Amino acid sequence: QLQASGGGLVQAGGSLRLSCAASGLVLSTYAVAWFRQAPGKEREFVSSLNRSGGSSYTADSVKGRFTISRDSAKNTVYLQMNSLKPEDTAVYYCAAGPYSGPYSKYNYWGRGTLVTVSS
Repeated sequence: QLQASGGGLVQAGGSLRLSCAASGLVLSTYAVAWFRQAPGKEREFVSSLNRSGGSSYTADSVKGRFTISRDSAKNTVYLQMNSLKPEDTAVYYCAAGPYSGPYSKYNYWGRGTLVTVSS
């Protein structure tokens, strides 16, 4: 029901935009979030956006570089990633649930997309 895309290989300092398209869900009625999991590490919260789109949370590690947004007409959520660093290398997952935030429970998860940042 959620499908993330847009990952790939990029050099440090570069940019990527991830997309998360929904089917069978109206994303504008959910809070949405991005998480990531690096090799050998636990999954970590990246950013989330509430249902209205008026409030967001962003992890300190990506603050000022990553921006979450949504396009309700396209039923899609985005993660714009700028100034990428090798430590951003991970599989990125999108999720949807009733409430935004790093500790909220997200009911729907998409398959991840791999982002690799080379130094």
